[in-house]
Amino acid sequence: MVRPNADDRLRRLLAAVPWIAANDGPTVADVCTRFGYTEKELVEDLELLFMCGLYPFTPDTLIEADIADGRVFIRYAEFFARPLRLTPTEALAVVAAGAALTAVPGAAGEGPLTSGLRKLATVLGIDPDETVDVELGEAEPSVLASLQQASDQHHQVALDYYSYGRDQWSRRTIDPHRVFSSAGAWYVDGYCHAVEGDRLFRLDRMRGVERLDTTFEPRPDRATSLYQARPGDTTVTLELDASARWVAEQYPHAGLVELDGGRCRVTLQVSERPWLERLLLRLGPAATIVDGDTAVGPDAARRLLARYGTDGGSR
Repeated sequence: MVRPNADDRLRRLLAAVPWIAANDGPTVADVCTRFGYTEKELVEDLELLFMCGLYPFTPDTLIEADIADGRVFIRYAEFFARPLRLTPTEALAVVAAGAALTAVPGAAGEGPLTSGLRKLATVLGIDPDETVDVELGEAEPSVLASLQQASDQHHQVALDYYSYGRDQWSRRTIDPHRVFSSAGAWYVDGYCHAVEGDRLFRLDRMRGVERLDTTFEPRPDRATSLYQARPGDTTVTLELDASARWVAEQYPHAGLVELDGGRCRVTLQVSERPWLERLLLRLGPAATIVDGDTAVGPDAARRLLARYGTDGGSR
């Protein structure tokens, strides 16, 4: 299992702490199952939590966390019992996050969350329907609903999937472990039986989703990023002009070196050559391969020019 990074550990701990405190000593097994912990990871996070509190960090200002008789106990310092007071910026962030949840296709239009958001928006003096517009990415509602249901009920699905990296359609059978939205698109984190490995699938590249009778064994949530390098992936180093440094900010990379004038060198791990070709064609003269297969860009450009030349000659 992939070990969660610091951000994922913090998010999981922030979700687990209030639940553990509210349930007054749930069992270790219940906590691990609910939040995807191993017992070792839970102990490590509780040891960090035990050091959290307020100045001057005396025992009465620290959070108490311990495991006894197979149960987990968290007790807040008295300060944490005070009502939370949000700044306007924090309150607006809560409204936006709530709007994102209600924007999920198939979400209930009315309910406690919607009512609470309206009350908070009234305090801020805004109209959430006009001020806050959250777009979670394109997804056919029927496809999203089918995948969410299959994921909840642990059913495998069969689908036709377009691989952007290879520029082709293929038939896949997957175990849809988790459906989520990130970076403006909907994804399924699942096990693909065609390649016998974990993969991420974008919903807007699917068609013909069919729920199967076969089921799969659910797994604890794993740390998921939108790109995970595979063993044997090639590596390429690009020298980027200042106008193209967004590549280093948008894509995961294995190293970044700053150069003069806002330029930089970034090392990318590449799973599919067509993806790199499209990136290089998009960047044009703003990017140069300085280490790796230097023929990728020229080869793609020649094929593209040949295609345009053929099309132009037939008209």
